[in-house]
Amino acid sequence: MKERLVVVGNGMAGIRAVEDLLASAPGRYDITVFGAEPHPNYNRIMLSPVLAGEKTFDQIILNGHDWYEANGITLYTGDGVTAIDPAARIVTSASGRTVAYDKLLLAVGSTPVVLPVPGAGLPGVIGFRDLADVDAMMDATRTGRNAVVIGAGLLGLEAANGLAAHGMTVTVLHLMGTIMERQLDEAAGALLQGELEGRGISIITRAQTAAIEGDGRVQRVRLNDGRVIDADLVVMAVGIRPATALAKAAGLEVNRGIVVNDRMVTSDPNILAVGECVEHRGQTYGLVAPLWDMAKVVAGELAGIGGAGYHGTVTATRLKVTGIEVFSAGTFNEPGADDIVFRDAARGVYKRILIKDNRIAGVVLYGDTADGPWYFQMLKDGESVETIRDTLIFGPNAGAVDADPAAAVAALPDSAEICGCNGVCKGTIVAAIRDKGCTSVDDVRTHTKASASCGNCTGLVEKLLASTLGASYAGESASRPMCKCTHHTHDDVRRLIVAGNLKSIPAVMQALEWTTAEGCASCRPALNYYLMCAWPGDYRDDAQSRYINERVHANIQKDGTYSVVPRMWGGLTNPAELRAIADVAERYAIPTVKVTGGQRIDLLGARKEDLPAIWADLNAAGMVSGHAYAKGLRTVKTCVGSEWCRFGTQASMDMGVRLERMTWGTWTPHKFKMAVSGCPRNCAEATIKDFGVVAVDSGWELHVGGNGGMKVRACDLLCKVETMEEVEEYCGAFIQMYREDARYLERTAPWIERIGLEPIRARILNEADRKALHRRFLHSQSFEQTDPWAERASGRVDAHEFAPLATFDAPATPTTLAAE
Repeated sequence: MKERLVVVGNGMAGIRAVEDLLASAPGRYDITVFGAEPHPNYNRIMLSPVLAGEKTFDQIILNGHDWYEANGITLYTGDGVTAIDPAARIVTSASGRTVAYDKLLLAVGSTPVVLPVPGAGLPGVIGFRDLADVDAMMDATRTGRNAVVIGAGLLGLEAANGLAAHGMTVTVLHLMGTIMERQLDEAAGALLQGELEGRGISIITRAQTAAIEGDGRVQRVRLNDGRVIDADLVVMAVGIRPATALAKAAGLEVNRGIVVNDRMVTSDPNILAVGECVEHRGQTYGLVAPLWDMAKVVAGELAGIGGAGYHGTVTATRLKVTGIEVFSAGTFNEPGADDIVFRDAARGVYKRILIKDNRIAGVVLYGDTADGPWYFQMLKDGESVETIRDTLIFGPNAGAVDADPAAAVAALPDSAEICGCNGVCKGTIVAAIRDKGCTSVDDVRTHTKASASCGNCTGLVEKLLASTLGASYAGESASRPMCKCTHHTHDDVRRLIVAGNLKSIPAVMQALEWTTAEGCASCRPALNYYLMCAWPGDYRDDAQSRYINERVHANIQKDGTYSVVPRMWGGLTNPAELRAIADVAERYAIPTVKVTGGQRIDLLGARKEDLPAIWADLNAAGMVSGHAYAKGLRTVKTCVGSEWCRFGTQASMDMGVRLERMTWGTWTPHKFKMAVSGCPRNCAEATIKDFGVVAVDSGWELHVGGNGGMKVRACDLLCKVETMEEVEEYCGAFIQMYREDARYLERTAPWIERIGLEPIRARILNEADRKALHRRFLHSQSFEQTDPWAERASGRVDAHEFAPLATFDAPATPTTLAAE
């Protein structure tokens, strides 16, 4: 019988320990993981790029629900543990769930420090620790104008940069005279401050907050010197504190953190702890590198193989602000140390190395951080620099003529850390290249996770590929393979599907020499779409190659229930449809009914097993699927146009309904939205849609490539036409060109930016090309306009998707195991 391991905390440290354990002792434990957040395991240090709009949340997920399922791990999200009974070896969660353990791993992280100033509890005052904080800041950017960030450390500056990127006026308050004073000396701090101020961020040093003020919500920050700063949002980024309450209540030894020994074992021999919550030899840690070191020790302890134990970690820091290169490691206040300093004002480069006893004690690099890992490795190893001291500041290639850019990386020892975010050393990467056949950065990323987070080490990974593979490494082509399963690009695969008359996923994989047996979650949905687009009527949709939302024709929610959105043609409805929706909401105890931005009604909180019955009831009222989950047509939003509006110049509702009737059911590379406005006042916001129609006195303006999401893009004007029939023809032609040319998961906005508007305009405005595209679109539609709800409500299609796996008396099921 397996031992039972319960992990409290679904963050980076706890799950890394589980990963290492699975690698060293697979199958030894039945593993249960509790997470207080309603998300799978994600990369917390990448929240700053998410806030800045440079990454999406999906891109920072480290292990999706499928990983837990594949490894037999029971995951409870949104359900933190509230009590531990060490005597009975049982944990109790917030929902009342109890789980017994043989070994317990605490990975509960830390909590942000809140300054004890008046007004700190006002709404609008938040920390910066998790995705909920990012969401709160994103909400604030949509409604507020002024933000104050208290604390100019790593997190504070990244938060300030992210908020400024969204257009907020940002002021950073810092108690000390130098920003990031724990990592940077005064000179580097001044350079960084100047760069951030040049981006429009105000920074006030030696600023002491006296109070946060507001009437029911934060409105301003008052400083001790009397200055007042307007604020719709205040982000406190003044430090973190290990989360110890749970351990303390359980009777474990707690000081600043949960006290652990070198084996990461707490005062209870059956309970271990890892990450920011622990205190080891009087030290607590808030950076990621120590977490990886601790996780290895935890895994060895749980696997029963022991090891050298944990003896502390030397850390380095990089700022994750795009366009600003900052690297720091070691100390800058070492008595008796010598300085070596290099400045290049023209390039904005500053380097400083502290030497003590002929060894590096600290290094700070600003503007050029390429040699950071080299210095850091010598610092960690305590390597003597006596013989290279004269040229040390110029890096490992000092004095070389026509230096090989890969030589310095090749000279690093195998233990040199390449990816600080994921704790991956050079030896691991080189072994993956040699033993796993990695030939690209993507291959290395898949096998080792190096460069999978902030990406700062991508250049180093490329150099390792070059030094290991030699001439056979051609570098990273601009045309990258569509995934790790193939060396072909998206464009090549699409072309070869047609050229080779390939009409099934296995046929494609065989003919194009896929390197995996069944593909992956990236290539299978793409192949399914490409085949469907290439062979309408011939190719049979592969449901298992779709994401969960498209597979069950509803949007999964964070609690595992689903939302149901019936189609409302052009945003129009009637009493019978509204009555049917109301009846469904009551009959199936739908907790939330919401009007969407696309002029439809969303029924939120439906149980999966109720979906077919709900669809049947809506079908009975004449309603079909709204495809709110689809990589396909979503909505056609309309204003009331000349039918009702005194300013309307054309019948926009009629036009919208005609477009939606023509295009519903189509599958596209990504979601596709349309809108029709009845006059240039543009009340339907048509110029931020994939295809927007704006009525004018003499006809209709057609706009393409708009996007109203995280990165707003206004449409490009495609052309102007006179009749509704022309609008339909141009619309069908544009959608078909997008379907045939864009890459899977590419919206129209990036597609147009990639290929340019002129090639699109040239084809659409050419009558012969346009009509041919439109004909192909209508031909494809003749196979697609079948309501998927009606098929599944009949019980004849995909009935297994909606049937319970089993009936049992367990207290609850784990969280949902798949999400888009």
